[in-house]
Amino acid sequence: MTVSRPSSPTTSVRADANSPVIRKLSGREFYESIGSPKKVIAPMVDQSELAWRIFSRHYGADLCYTPMLHARLFATQEKYREQMWSNVDGDMAIDRPLVVQFCANEPEILLQAAKLVEDKCDAVDLNLGCPQNIAKRGKYGSFLMEDWDLIYNLINILHVNLSIPVTAKIRVFPSKEKTLAYAKHVLSAGAQILTVHGRTREMKGQATGLADWSIIRYLRENLPLETVIFANGNILYQEDIARCLDATGADAVMSAEANLYNPAIFNRPLSYTQSIPLTKEETEGLFPRVDLALRKYCEILNECPGEASRIAAKSHFFRLLRPFLSKHTNVRQEIASLRKTATKEDYENITAHVETIMKELMSASDFEEKDKITRSVQPMDEAGAIYKDIPYWRSQPYFRPVNGEILFGGKRPAPKDDNVADALPQPKDKQR
Repeated sequence: MTVSRPSSPTTSVRADANSPVIRKLSGREFYESIGSPKKVIAPMVDQSELAWRIFSRHYGADLCYTPMLHARLFATQEKYREQMWSNVDGDMAIDRPLVVQFCANEPEILLQAAKLVEDKCDAVDLNLGCPQNIAKRGKYGSFLMEDWDLIYNLINILHVNLSIPVTAKIRVFPSKEKTLAYAKHVLSAGAQILTVHGRTREMKGQATGLADWSIIRYLRENLPLETVIFANGNILYQEDIARCLDATGADAVMSAEANLYNPAIFNRPLSYTQSIPLTKEETEGLFPRVDLALRKYCEILNECPGEASRIAAKSHFFRLLRPFLSKHTNVRQEIASLRKTATKEDYENITAHVETIMKELMSASDFEEKDKITRSVQPMDEAGAIYKDIPYWRSQPYFRPVNGEILFGGKRPAPKDDNVADALPQPKDKQR
């Protein structure tokens, strides 16, 4: 195998002496060729499927990743492939730019899977970040972090044999120095974009904690400028995106949970800063009413072919409606009762029920007074996120535990050092 890296915007690769040279865009040139995206939808298991990607693009996402696909199943099982991929996935008109993510531990099988989508996406991504037990049992995701030779082979076989770039999504080590060495290794194998989730493999569930943006900043400062870095972690509100870019120096911000619970997380320019109180238009643009968001999603779902979008709908309904369901438990029961065979009509009926409830709520004489975003009693958390109190009928962040704690009405813990809190940016009131 011969690999050369000229100073031009392309990388030239050859699988062997008898193979043709493949020339393709690399690094920053590739990033710029897909529009220099800043707001990126993360790859999520069974959650970033076609309907949700179209829905997220409607709300401002610049780039989307597919759900994590199992390379062996995708390459060898037609049933799995047909379930997870339709003839509209990767469509140039509605589903680009798109990165397809695989989990894998067998280079040749990974290449077989990637070849099946090579002409239907802009890049293929290797999942090196999944921390769940299923990844441990299957030896993929973050459980490859100690097997650097295998990681190199997985990335390099795609780099050498595909006509499109390969990218990688990693988690960090506790040591920033080891994380830097790891990142350099991944890049040396041929990864053209590096997504860094600022949490370690152990940070999950009740021990999730906050992502460490300083490690991502350390990578930015110690990797070549042409290295494209996406930052992942700690996004709750729209203004957190610009804060993350400033704090990390990353090229883009990737969001997973924030997008699932509030699809409008990317629905504002990077320069946007919230001021309280919000206008009615700002409120709807930032924290959509759940009936309106659900209706838009349901319309898209009804038009999407294939099984993946239908199967994912139940989880999306639960997340979109999370605060609403705590007050209207009958709707929760309706969603919970849906089986895997649930039809699009079943989801249409639930959407109509939510719309009926919202009409009743909106008929109250004090609805407009209640339908306002206000500052929370706890103004911010350890990561600097400025909290809002949002009516339950509007899309809003979900707060994971930090070190097992959920405080302040479900929000993350505030800074323990008053000096730290004083140093964090304070919101400015809008002039009345």
